Amino acid sequence: METLNKTRWVIDRSHSEVGFKLKHLMVSTVRGVFKEYDASIYTTNEDFLTAEVDFWINPASIDTGNAQRDDHLRNSDFFDTDHFKEINFTGNTYEAADKSNKYNIYGALTIKGVSKQVKLTVEFGGIIKDPWGKEKAIFSVTGTISRKDWGLNWNMPLETGGLLVSDDISIHVELQLVKQS
Repeated sequence: METLNKTRWVIDRSHSEVGFKLKHLMVSTVRGVFKEYDASIYTTNEDFLTAEVDFWINPASIDTGNAQRDDHLRNSDFFDTDHFKEINFTGNTYEAADKSNKYNIYGALTIKGVSKQVKLTVEFGGIIKDPWGKEKAIFSVTGTISRKDWGLNWNMPLETGGLLVSDDISIHVELQLVKQS
């Protein structure tokens, strides 16, 4: 009988990215990343369908490549980083998707103190050993959320119709996790 052991995984920050994109002016795409994030991730052995995931982001670390826009995103119109220091995702349910290396993860996403259940798609790239002997698990995580579900309501009507900022936010996370002994 196989012994079930908890395996701890940590993020390899030099090979990971937490990003998003949205429509601006109804047609152009704005991309951004969060520079500060971390996670507590444990699996039973190396089975990621058993993963206990607690992922957090510092919203003040937002970077869209435009300092003025980043400052606006940090204020009370959006993330209100003076009062809310963390965005959190806690994964709690997994299911196999339509392809063998894709899964859905369901969990609670908390932004500005508001917690909502979300579904994200996870593409598992496998577990490999790097040239230095470390075991790494590779993932791409994607999903779409409505920013208004978390009270991120600020917008401005355009003279030609429509709104300045889209409601839908596309999430894209690239993760390399390192197995801890």
